[in-house]
Formats: sequence, structure tokens, C-alpha cells
Amino acid sequence: MTLLTQPPLSPQPPQVPLSDAVAHLSPHRWARANRLLIRKALAEFAHERLITPQPTASDEGTYIVHSDDGLTRYRFTATRRALDHWQVDAESITRSRDGAELPLAALDFFIELRKSLGLSDQVLPVYLEEISSTLSGTCYKLTKHRLTSAELATSGFQEIETGMTEGHPCFVANNGRLGFGIHEYLSYAPETASPVRLVWLAAHRSRAAFTAGVGIEYESFLRSELGKETVDRFHGTLRDQDLDPADYLFIPVHPWQWWNKLTVTFAAEIARKHLVCLGEGDDEYLAQQSIRTFFNRSAPEKHYVKTALSVINMGFMRGLSAAYMEATPAINDWLAQLIDNDPLLRSTGLSIIRERAAVGYRHLEYEAATDRYSPYRKMLAALWRESPVSSLRDGESLATMASLVHVDHEGGSIAAALIERSGLPPVEWLRRYLRAYFTPLLHSFYAYDLVFMPHGENVILVLKDGAVERAIYKDIAEEIAVMDPEAVLPPAVERLRVDVPEDKKLLSLFTDVFDCFFRFLAANLASEGVLAETDFWQAVADCVRDYQAATPELADKFEQYDLFAPEFALSCLNRLQLRDNEQMVDLADPAGALQLIGNLKNPIAGL
Repeated sequence: MTLLTQPPLSPQPPQVPLSDAVAHLSPHRWARANRLLIRKALAEFAHERLITPQPTASDEGTYIVHSDDGLTRYRFTATRRALDHWQVDAESITRSRDGAELPLAALDFFIELRKSLGLSDQVLPVYLEEISSTLSGTCYKLTKHRLTSAELATSGFQEIETGMTEGHPCFVANNGRLGFGIHEYLSYAPETASPVRLVWLAAHRSRAAFTAGVGIEYESFLRSELGKETVDRFHGTLRDQDLDPADYLFIPVHPWQWWNKLTVTFAAEIARKHLVCLGEGDDEYLAQQSIRTFFNRSAPEKHYVKTALSVINMGFMRGLSAAYMEATPAINDWLAQLIDNDPLLRSTGLSIIRERAAVGYRHLEYEAATDRYSPYRKMLAALWRESPVSSLRDGESLATMASLVHVDHEGGSIAAALIERSGLPPVEWLRRYLRAYFTPLLHSFYAYDLVFMPHGENVILVLKDGAVERAIYKDIAEEIAVMDPEAVLPPAVERLRVDVPEDKKLLSLFTDVFDCFFRFLAANLASEGVLAETDFWQAVADCVRDYQAATPELADKFEQYDLFAPEFALSCLNRLQLRDNEQMVDLADPAGALQLIGNLKNPIAGL
């Protein structure tokens, strides 16, 4: 069988009529999307002290922000909460210039405030493109049947995953996905819930490597994921080209990556049969919020597949490093054993969904031309992550933690809906959640100098009747770090060691947990009248005190790294993206890249 007679791949991707492709971009939806985005921009840029809203003398709770030239005025009402959180009323926002009212237009907003926001001539147009993409995505979401948070709270895992509307709560340009056309957006964005079949390549073993956790063997793993019939079909494709299947490893590829990158950028590898396209697999997948990770819809108990995707989204090219993939399974096994051997972590119910196997392809010529952080080294790799579905017990369900801060079109949050469904007093619900999510983070930090990237998309909650039973951490190998320079680590895990200045270590909790997640959760529950902010933060303080009482042997560490300190440094995420939206952080020195602007009052200080 020649290349021309192989089973064809699906076209890139399904085409739709020209006018239908942009049907979501109507005037009223565009106006709504702009209002919502400007609301978020005012709130988060005020929080990061990029802008300083001035209170009006006449109306309490009303503020004004002026453009750089002082001629355009944005007026709005807002409630200011703990951690200098601005809860801006979207409906209250007006824009005027020279006394004349103007429509809200997000692109104009960034141009009018470009100096205040520090947008360089180089970054500004690309950032505007990300804003345009984010607005377009919002317009699409506004076309969908709008489920209330109460309805989502009783929905399945993937219905919740695809039903959320906001994305990262801090980042304003959080759905850039630069590289996707509209037809690709409709095919691959998580909110569209379009089924995707992955493209499979055979990669010559001279340039590819497969690594796996304990107990996993390549051939049997591949057959369990693909099925014997598909594996045999792919082997037949190789034999038809006089190639020996034993010389190759299989790599799953995002369809966008195949059509837009590998067919051109890796043309030499394809021509020399170092890479052979085998066709599509049979299983259908759903893209997750992280956009390059796929949940197996055909067989939910099978592994997630995380693929390289060379699009720019939220400050990074979303590739996968072949070099990083080699150590991924070993790092996951190490962490799983650490959790299993620690009685306190076990008592919280914490688990991880391990990245059990990984495969990467090394393009030797691009490696010779670049450093190890180059996106050219991150175009062809994949990993398999355990599915949490098989770990569920009777009556349990799953929800991404990001869903807790989802707010529906009626102003209700999923967190509030879960609390109501549980029948528990709000403080008791919160305590159970904190025990499951926050206590493991505390113990990992104080007992092991181990930190995670525990934002909402990286944590899955196991629920029963609306209450949190336990937490599952994910995205392990690329996101965890050990901050102890003297920690004894196995050689395969050594790359986790990072050098972080002493005064910045606690930011892993203060920034990632307090400021980037609890800030929003507390504000939403307070605005809905479910739980007062003081009660929320008292529960957080109680969680810390309970943990400290349970581990008196770590008293010196508690004093050295004081979670009850009066204040902590404000680390600004949007400032990173506004400065360089293609590479927010220098991966060789992540701590050095932090944008620290003043301090925030610690909401649990003195509690």
C-alpha cells in the first residue's frame, strides 16, 4: 500500500459554510462579550495595581478610571473585598469621552491604557489578537444553551468541563489560542465539546523514546489503549511500506499539530521515513480546559492523552518537551510512593492521577540549532495520564476544581450550588473541602519542601451528594518542584529541585492558593450571601491551625515560614503576560521572572 492509498485522515478539520463559521459573532453577543471582558480587566488590573480607580465624591462604591491621555473615562461600581479583590458590576460600566457616551470596546480599552498597562509596540498587536480570540470564544459560549450552576452541579464530569465559560480567573486574555482558525476552534476548543480522533505516527526508535512507570510494558500498554485490531492495522501500514514495526514507536498527535506543523516543519523526517503517518485511532476524545489534554469519551476508564500543541495560549507555546517526557513516569511514581508512605496525606484522601507513560521524538537538527527551552524542541511528544473515573466509589462523582468559581448567567456559582445540594452548613462544607484540598498542600510544603501548581484546572474534586470527599492532583511532572537544596532525590527526579529565595517560598501558597483561587471563591460566596468573607477566611485559618496541631514536630518550619504573617508580596500574573505574552516566564529562572508589586494584607493574619 502506498502513501496515497492509505486510509485518509479526516480533512483539516471538518469544514463549515463560510457564513456559518462566524454566526456566533453577532452585534449583541459582541457587545456582551466586550462588557464582560472589560469588567474583568478593570477588576484584575486594579488588583495588580496597573490602574488606580478613583472613588467618586458623590456615589459611594463608584469609581472612575481615565485613559492615558485623560480624555476617556470609565465609570463603574465595585465592592472591594479581602486581598484587594475588586468585584466590579458589569452592568454599571460606562465609557465616555468629551462628555459623550461611547460603546464599550475592549480593543480600544487596551489601546487607551497601553502605557498604564506597559504594553510595548511589539506586544500590543499580538495581545490584541489574543483579546480578539478571547472575545470570539465568549461569543460562541453565549450561543450555547445556558445551564444554571445548579444544573451543572448535578451534571457529569465532562458536562461540567465543557460547560464552564470563564477560563483562568486571573488572566484577562485567557483564551488566545493563537494558531487556531475558526474552523479549528469549532473542532478543538473544549467548550465546543466536539469529539476528536487523534492522529497516530510511527516514530523511528533512533530518534524516539518511550518511558513508563513501574509495571508498564510498551506493547501491552499500546494494545490496551488502542486495541489489538488498531495496533495490527498500524503495523500493517508499516509493513506495506517495507518497514519493520519493531523499529518504530507510536506517538499520538493532536490533529492540528499534524496538519499545521509536522507536515511542514518535520518534512525531512517524514520524507526519510523517520516519521510515518498511520492514520487516526478509533476512540473519540474530548478536549479538556487545558486544551492539549484529551479525555477518552469512547472508553472513560482509559488514560487521558496529553499532546504537543504549538499554539500560543495564556503566555506560553503549549508544546511538550521530548527531553522532559523521559523522566515523567519516574517522577509520578516517586510522588505516588511519597503520598502512599505518608499517614497524614493518606488520611486526607489525597491521590494523584499518574502520568504513567510518555513518548517523545527528538529532531536532531532543530536540537543542534536551539537551546533546551526552544519551542522547536516541543513539537512532538505525548504522555498518558490515568483517568480518575475508575477510582470512583458508589455515589461519587467528579468535577474540576475550576468549576467552583464558575458563575452562571443568573449570578450563581457552582460552589454555592454544591453547598445547597449537600445540605451541610456552608462552613462545614468549606472545612471538608479545605481538608481535602488545602491540608495536603500545607503538609507537602512544610514536611517535604514540595510545591504544586494547584490552580483549579490542576485539581479534580471527588464529590458525594455535593460535598467534597477528597482531592485528586494532576499535571504532576511539569508542575511540581522541591525547594530544598539538600533534599535527597532519586536521579530520575533530580530535575524537580529548584532554587527559590527564602522570602519567596511561601508565595507558592499565598499566590497560587490564596490570591489566585480562594480570593475568587470567597468573594463569590460572600456576594451570593452564602458565607461571609470573615467566616471563609476563619475556616482557612482553622484548617492551618488544625494541621499545625497535628504536626508539632514541624513547629520550627511553621515559625520560619509563617502563614499568619501580616502581609505577603503581590505577585502579578497579568503583568507577566502584558510584558511578554509568548514567554511569560524564563523557565531557567522562574522565581526571577516574578512581577512583585507591593504587598497584600494577609486575610488570616491574627485569626
